[in-house]
Amino acid sequence: MRVNSRSMAVASISALALFATACGGGGDDEGGSGGAGGEMTVGGCNPENPLVAGNTSETCGGDVLNILTAKLVKYDPETAEPTNDIAESIETDDNQNFTIKIKEGYKFHDGTDVTADSFVDAWNYTAYGPNAQGGSYFMAPIEGFKEVNAEKSKTKELSGLKVKDDTTFTVKTSEPVVDFPVRLGYTAFAPQPEAFFEDPEGFGDEPIAAGPYKFDSWDKNKTIKLSKFEDYSGEFEGNADAITFQIFQDADAEYTALQSGQIDINRQVPPSGLVDGQYEKDFPDRSTSRDTMTIQWAGLNPEADPKLKDVDVRRAISMAINREEIIKEIFDGLREPATGWVSEEIEGVEPGACGEYCEYDPKKAKDLLEKAGGFDGKLTFTYNGDGGHKEWVDATCNSIKNALDIECSGKPTVDFATFLEGVGESEVKGLFRMGWQADYPSAENYLVPMFADGADSNYYAYKNPKFEKKIAEANAADTVEDARPIFNEAEGIIAEDFPTIPLWNATAQVAWSEKVSDVKVTPFGYVDLLNVKVKG
Repeated sequence: MRVNSRSMAVASISALALFATACGGGGDDEGGSGGAGGEMTVGGCNPENPLVAGNTSETCGGDVLNILTAKLVKYDPETAEPTNDIAESIETDDNQNFTIKIKEGYKFHDGTDVTADSFVDAWNYTAYGPNAQGGSYFMAPIEGFKEVNAEKSKTKELSGLKVKDDTTFTVKTSEPVVDFPVRLGYTAFAPQPEAFFEDPEGFGDEPIAAGPYKFDSWDKNKTIKLSKFEDYSGEFEGNADAITFQIFQDADAEYTALQSGQIDINRQVPPSGLVDGQYEKDFPDRSTSRDTMTIQWAGLNPEADPKLKDVDVRRAISMAINREEIIKEIFDGLREPATGWVSEEIEGVEPGACGEYCEYDPKKAKDLLEKAGGFDGKLTFTYNGDGGHKEWVDATCNSIKNALDIECSGKPTVDFATFLEGVGESEVKGLFRMGWQADYPSAENYLVPMFADGADSNYYAYKNPKFEKKIAEANAADTVEDARPIFNEAEGIIAEDFPTIPLWNATAQVAWSEKVSDVKVTPFGYVDLLNVKVKG
């Protein structure tokens, strides 16, 4: 998932955990035992699109849909291990033909039943090309996707989806996909009620889902309000009676709002609060820090800016960035320099894919740039102005300027939605801030959505048939363990082409008010809102 200002970590897991009959919750922290009631307000940001599960692939909308929706699978808030939610069982003998049985009695917020059709119809809608859904690429493994996803397709149903009865459907993928069950906890795979298909365009402004919280209102650019769904039929209910997402255009403003008591949870402490551990002084015993697996990098699109087309220019810029110094000065040491394009916390990932090109070396950087014919003109670094990125973007530009004598400057946009619109339309020249918060615990999720030909988050005009072939080979492996070294080889191809510039692996720093307790950051880098308790 495209990251706004937060981060995410993922524990390694086995897809086999999902093949057995559903086992329900996973311990005291899973919800299920009722809640303390009360209301809380948390920091939020502007969703890029209306709140439609299949068309939300960034964290601003994802924050809301995380607790608004229920999926076949839920990831444990402590370990990220998947357990069945709506799914009763997910079974396969060959990693290509899957039989999915869902629990009876699961309800949408409008009181209608969640059925097998709720999933199949939603996935078909998301995959259908003319619907232009941002999450369509996640349906790519399912048989018939290329035909259905064509821009002017007349075929609206994936041949690989079949409804057997109200609680059973089957999935056939075009090729074996070793980790397909693991992916099914991602938002794009959420079911949709019949009301969605009656008015898809208007639905996202008043969404109906099947999760522990239901939608109440959305005051655009101000607040999104949810309340506990009293007829929630799952095992992962929340504690608070109501949750309000207060939307901020500036990360420092969100932090200040927490200090003044206007909100109860600050999703990510901004750089200004990290210096000398200031956030720990401001919120003693009411803050936490956790390593995550979000990767931050500098994106670029050679089609939009031909000056960055030469791979040695990109490598030179990378070697001109003093990652360690920026992390020390801007993030108070609370980051780790990236050494590749996949988080090293994913089991089986080999560190160092980026090699020497992610190491600060001004001399070699100058030599590479000279070899490439130099760089004419100015270099801009575009970022969303509502995410607390100014300090590190400016520091990165200064590092590039000092090492390569290239005039570099930061260029903010109003908010994340505006930023994504620009990079999505290939209008942004120079570098642009980008990061990735994984949707499910697999190396594939760091590679395919960003670098596969036609993928929704491939803003870099990247295309390499060798890479596509290697990904297909990894997906066809017999086990998740067998696939891991092949994904490493796919990352090696990315390293050769150097389509983006890795910067650092992020951590999450979260702070909260005296009004709430039990605030924890999930392995995915966001606050586990279901288990937060409101005092009194």
